[in-house]
Amino acid sequence: MSRSDRRAWRSARTLADLGRRTADWLEGRLASQPGYMPRCGPDEESAELVPSLVALNRAGFMTTCSQPGLAEYGYDGAWWTQHAAVEGYLTDRALLQQLLDAAEALGHLVVVDDPHIGRRDKVVVVTHRDGEPYTAFGSRPEPLDMDAFYGVLHPEARRELDGAIHLAVIASYYGPASHRALWRSLDQVTGLEPPDADEDQDDTADGPAPGIST
Repeated sequence: MSRSDRRAWRSARTLADLGRRTADWLEGRLASQPGYMPRCGPDEESAELVPSLVALNRAGFMTTCSQPGLAEYGYDGAWWTQHAAVEGYLTDRALLQQLLDAAEALGHLVVVDDPHIGRRDKVVVVTHRDGEPYTAFGSRPEPLDMDAFYGVLHPEARRELDGAIHLAVIASYYGPASHRALWRSLDQVTGLEPPDADEDQDDTADGPAPGIST
């Protein structure tokens, strides 16, 4: 990480600050972010999600990982099914409730790890390869991993992060239709899209992933 990027991240004191820095990284104003390879931007598959992720981060939900929904043959010839999903940290309980309400309205899955009330939901498998579980969302990193990921942060920002709510919002079905439904609902929470957008929100055009685990 360059000195200027390190100073930018080190200057953050709150989770809101960290969200703004993450938005700057997503938009290319910062070349690096903690926990990722230096001078490496968002994954190619996340390019279309950047406006939505920026809006979430600027609203107070610091995102750490996201993926689009898909159902297709991959580079290895295997059949990949993937739930659209996003996870990260927030401290704003009003925003948390908005995200939970939006998820409930469309039947999305949520995984909450809230240290203040002792809630720790089970992780959800979000990607399958030829029907076998491949990746999951909703797992809060262990303290040693947090040290490795976020050692660059100021102690005040790190304390906020350690005490923050960890949240994952996951489309209940895999594929492109549920992808659109999930990201549209998140855009409506952040104001990126009007809440009365007239568009079909039926997830069932895709299908539930085989062996989905919660």
